[in-house]
Amino acid sequence: MSSTLARGLELLFLFVLLPISFLFDYHILIKVGITLVGFIYILLHLRRSGLLKLKKPNKLTWKPFWKETIIKLAIIIIVTSLYVFWIAPDKLFSVLLKKPGLWLMILFIYTFLSVWPQEIIYRTFFYDRYEALLKNKWLFIFINAILFSLAHIFLRSFLVQLLTFVGGLLFAFTYQRTKSTTLVSIEHAIYGNWLFTVGMGDMLAFPGAD
Repeated sequence: MSSTLARGLELLFLFVLLPISFLFDYHILIKVGITLVGFIYILLHLRRSGLLKLKKPNKLTWKPFWKETIIKLAIIIIVTSLYVFWIAPDKLFSVLLKKPGLWLMILFIYTFLSVWPQEIIYRTFFYDRYEALLKNKWLFIFINAILFSLAHIFLRSFLVQLLTFVGGLLFAFTYQRTKSTTLVSIEHAIYGNWLFTVGMGDMLAFPGAD
């Protein structure tokens, strides 16, 4: 079996068939087990490739990164604040104001137990394994965003699918330019934590304030 075919089948299993399988009703322990095996497989590959080591981003990338991130965040703040105010005004900053302890816990859990694993899988591993399969970088970014959105299909929410697709585009573009897991994880954490802060936690399957 050629290396290209093997990688293609690997991508199909890990990033298409596995997420779709979570839509079916089978024991949660089997789902967790398959996910853990897949994640361990990815970590072992990244370790062999030396990509699990924390690397300080090139200092030349920090200034443009923060400039672009702040601009994008400003747009996200305006759009999401208006959306929550229009759709569910009672949810606007509800967790932050009513349950600050829960809010802090969500930010911590999301940042360290959700963001980093997602970026390790969908940017660091995905780019290392499959970038050479497709020469068109814009098409590659689009595919990465589609598959990143597909990873959240088990939540059965159009809003989640839409937001993760848009986020996937932003994160893939950042990683495409910087090749930095640290930078893309920071960006991911900033946007995601803002969504929980503004009051979209319930909409995104996270606990919210009553």
